[in-house]
Amino acid sequence: MNKIMKYLKGYRGVFALAVLSIVVATVMQLATPILIKYAIDSVIGDEPAGNLQFLTDAFGKSLMSVVWLIVIVSFIRGIFLFLKGWLSSHAAENIARNMRDALYRQIQYMTFEFHTKRETGDMIQRCTSDVETVRRFIGVQIVDLGRIVFMILLSVGIMLTLNVQLTVYAVSLIPILFVASYVFFTKVQKTFKKSDEAEGALTTVLQENLSGVRVVRAFGRERYEIDKFEKVNQKHRETNYNLIKILGTFWSLSDLLTLIQNGIVLIVGSRMVIDGEITLGTLVAFITYESMLLWPVKQSGRLLSELGKTTVAINRIEEILNEPIEKVMPGEITPEITGNVVFDHVRFAYPDGKVALEDISFEIKAGQTVGILGSTGAGKSTLVNLLQRLYEYEGSIRIDGYELRTIQKQWIRQRIGLILQEPYLYAKTVKQNIGITRSDYSDVDIEEAARSASIHDNIVTFKNGYETVIGEKGVSLSGGQKQRVAISRTIIDEEKRILIFDDSLSAVDTETDMRIRRALKKRSKDVTTFIISHRISTLSEADYILVLDGGRLIQSGTHEQLIETDGLYKRIWDLQKMVV
Repeated sequence: MNKIMKYLKGYRGVFALAVLSIVVATVMQLATPILIKYAIDSVIGDEPAGNLQFLTDAFGKSLMSVVWLIVIVSFIRGIFLFLKGWLSSHAAENIARNMRDALYRQIQYMTFEFHTKRETGDMIQRCTSDVETVRRFIGVQIVDLGRIVFMILLSVGIMLTLNVQLTVYAVSLIPILFVASYVFFTKVQKTFKKSDEAEGALTTVLQENLSGVRVVRAFGRERYEIDKFEKVNQKHRETNYNLIKILGTFWSLSDLLTLIQNGIVLIVGSRMVIDGEITLGTLVAFITYESMLLWPVKQSGRLLSELGKTTVAINRIEEILNEPIEKVMPGEITPEITGNVVFDHVRFAYPDGKVALEDISFEIKAGQTVGILGSTGAGKSTLVNLLQRLYEYEGSIRIDGYELRTIQKQWIRQRIGLILQEPYLYAKTVKQNIGITRSDYSDVDIEEAARSASIHDNIVTFKNGYETVIGEKGVSLSGGQKQRVAISRTIIDEEKRILIFDDSLSAVDTETDMRIRRALKKRSKDVTTFIISHRISTLSEADYILVLDGGRLIQSGTHEQLIETDGLYKRIWDLQKMVV
């Protein structure tokens, strides 16, 4: 409950007013049976009015006066119930909005390593379903807690003033209901956690299938995907069914105890009316109060179950919110970047202990083009990822003489452009995708960037040209077109002083590859460029070439130097010449 109260900060006054409203509404509700008792015993019958004598003095023995009083009391109750609902919903919606904002902000700044390990579907589920669980509890159940407490206290208090003996009978089974509610709460909390995790797994499979639908169709894996979904769906069904069985057992048990309790009051109360110990109006009031009393007791079980669900949801949300994020550390600098890069005995190992780079040293001058060659897993992508401070490293990396660790992460990343082999494009127009980093690019800027990436001629053939919507992840484009749109998106930003092509020319033909490289060299002659490629022809015009193998730098130099030296570069060069 303490965790839930933490999220009420800033809205506790609103919730206090909501609780006050529910108290007034509860008092109005409890006044109705008293008025009915007065009507039966004192207006219709001849019993003394007691504390309600002022009603007889004011209206006489008028049954319609009592009816109008009940209508007025019910109207007042309705007003305060509306206020309760409006106040609690207003606060709950704002709290849920703040939670979503906090989660989204947290996700943006969490470490790159975290995102490589987490399933997208599970993250989506935490940001949607779990937040909705918290919102529902705060908006409905937490205010009902006040209603339950006041209803029980006031109902029992009034019943004691009517008849102590019958009150004892009326509450005899309530302790059993409370115990059942507690047992139910402990079971439902564990089961809901399993259900939540199963829903996250289901969301993950669905998200992966929708994102990879082209791969599924290309390999004819529809049946496999259906079987995989049915498996996780079955698990989700089983966990939910277990939850429903627990809920069904509790509600059946509580309904049985409620009926028995009502039966006890009716039997004992009828006998007391026959014996003249209580009036008929008192019995009617007692039966009404008994229903009012048992409702909040039953609701306490529902409240505890929702509390269990909400506790699990908050724990899952806070797992994300408590993850370390990339922060601006004291002393970090924002220097002018020109593109001089020095690696000095750099070493990097992943958290599992796998060494990705070992003793890497080289120096690149601003404006140079650097080619990087190596087999899969040689450490090429890891090397350029270190430039963006996506990981921490051993040794020294200096950019323009400044140690990379001392430069703000956001600052350096804004000045490094990364184009991936499989770029992510948004379900927007071509124009919006190219100019997505800023809103102030002119049509001329976008077209010039597209021409440099050798994609302009393709774009103008589209039905709506630059206004063509390319679909989610650029699904309507070919692989080469997606890569060239991504290149346009990166080079349009003139703040980029370092460009990294992570095998991002692999999907274009050799001629287009050459045109792009020459256009980029002309457009960005002062920009340091790293090109990762398996194609020697792409690397051959680079000013400097690095050859990696097993995380080590085994060769370096110009194309002419490397083809004259026995080694991995020359072997690949000879093989590619034979293929050509």
